[in-house]
Amino acid sequence: MLASRMPFVTLVVNCGSSSVKIATLRPDGSRVDGLSVDGIGAAPTLSVDGAQYPVDAPDLAAAVNLALKTLERRGPVLDRVDAVGHRIVHGGERYSAPLLIDDHAVQDIETLSRYAPLHNPPAVVALRAARQRLPHIPHVAVFDTAFHATLPPRAREYAIPADVRERLGLRRFGFHGTSHDYVTTLAADHLGVDRRQLRLVSAHLGAGASITAVEHGRSVDTSMGLTPLEGLVMATRSGDVDPGLLLTLLREGYTPDQVDELLNRRAGLLGLTGSADLRVVEQRAREGDAACRLAVEVYAYRARKYIGAYAAAMGGIDAIVFTGGVGQNSAQMRRRILERLEFLGITIDDERNDAGRATATRPVVEISASGAVCRVLVVATDEEAAIAAAVHRLVGGAQAIKSEVQIPIAVSARHVHLSRDSVAQLFGVGHVLAVDHPISQPGQFAAKETVTLVGPTGRIEHVRVVGPERDWDQVEISRTDELRLGVEAPVRESGDLAGTPGIRIEGPAGAVTLSRGVICALRHIHMTPDDARVFGVRDADTVEVHVGAEGERSLTFADVRIRVSAQAALEMHIDTDEANAAGITGSASAVLQTLAVRGRH
Repeated sequence: MLASRMPFVTLVVNCGSSSVKIATLRPDGSRVDGLSVDGIGAAPTLSVDGAQYPVDAPDLAAAVNLALKTLERRGPVLDRVDAVGHRIVHGGERYSAPLLIDDHAVQDIETLSRYAPLHNPPAVVALRAARQRLPHIPHVAVFDTAFHATLPPRAREYAIPADVRERLGLRRFGFHGTSHDYVTTLAADHLGVDRRQLRLVSAHLGAGASITAVEHGRSVDTSMGLTPLEGLVMATRSGDVDPGLLLTLLREGYTPDQVDELLNRRAGLLGLTGSADLRVVEQRAREGDAACRLAVEVYAYRARKYIGAYAAAMGGIDAIVFTGGVGQNSAQMRRRILERLEFLGITIDDERNDAGRATATRPVVEISASGAVCRVLVVATDEEAAIAAAVHRLVGGAQAIKSEVQIPIAVSARHVHLSRDSVAQLFGVGHVLAVDHPISQPGQFAAKETVTLVGPTGRIEHVRVVGPERDWDQVEISRTDELRLGVEAPVRESGDLAGTPGIRIEGPAGAVTLSRGVICALRHIHMTPDDARVFGVRDADTVEVHVGAEGERSLTFADVRIRVSAQAALEMHIDTDEANAAGITGSASAVLQTLAVRGRH
């Protein structure tokens, strides 16, 4: 672990296909210095202190070295750097949290280039150049895909044969996760509501563009998929197309590389109008250019469809967040995208929208009309600040988890918690739940009573009741149970039941039909305040834990919630599907191994 100096400084390297941004930041996101090199491979320019200078940077490696040398000439910046953070677009299935980079990780990231051909290759070049120039400090990869590790299977999987999906790793990953995570956190802070209580749609609109549904703090769907090509119309990328279009191109003699070039670099706004710059397209549209008018309509319509779809998926929207170069700056495009969405309670104030420019000094601007049911915010994204914070958590010490104490694992089978009224309806008036055996958490027990769950497509008998009685009814099932019952249960913490589906419960004396209450329990760790101090975490932190010895079907669980209570017993709870994935058949334990707290919401 790095011995931290004060203040901790992170050098962030954020690469695009023809540009590199480099900044040095403190953990709070404040900048020490920064610059960028743009137009690499064409007419490269160095941007620093608001001025631009032509430079000799024929490729990305040269640009990275040029940028680092420029920083050095401006003062002893690199001597003060404690760690380097690299934005990596595609982390695949393996990487769902910031990663301390070694040679093996570089090779892994390079192999993922086939899924992010515009982004991973230049990032690898920059990563190697920076490691060569700064070899004695930690380098950390922060993945755009990590925030979307929580996508449920229904939003993650493609409808193609399982053997093909599994052999080639073909699934939806999502991108811009660092930005979506950052801006929705700021949005929740602005609204004064815990993000875990909100249904948010985050629209990151720039040269690359994606929309993400964030339900109760978790990414539950996103417009980009296996690659950053799926989804919205972008500057040079097509977004959604019929797969048959690809087959047609191949049958017409296009090679796979030519199809890649066509859809990634020659499509989108560029393909529709000849310009990849929405500012130019909007101006030409105002002047009457028919192709540009069409492009503006297609761009807005595609985004509007995704917002509507995510409203349906989440059962409503509490707020929409616009970010990115287009989202933060184009009032016209925001207005067009939100047209005809009044039925969702979305109404913007035209004056607020026209003046709505989010900046570093004013990062959140509200443009919704007073009293609007669904709030609309413009939020300035800052991927470099988010990356710096993630790097500091991993190697900076203050929030790093250092303990390797074994944490017992309890596998939680499907079960129900019942209210007093439901106990009376299911088992008879005056019935008292009987203790079959105590369970690990103090005061709780597995009751002798069982019930039957009845869903639209099936039923599950002999489901255990867990006591004591509660103030609300709650049914906890696994993903496998979902399919059997025909319900779609969101992943939630216990007691977080807003917007959840209902179910019929049958008992020996009667039945209860719940209007809500069915969840897949968010995996979590119960611990006391003393345990929390040992691990260096707080209540509601989200962490990763490692289960199993290496080589023995080991597995790292991301998105594990910490629940601290003086009445708790140290224990990690997962469901049967998760236990099967980790090969857990009996007693087992988990370890929090120098892993970063992913964020406090």
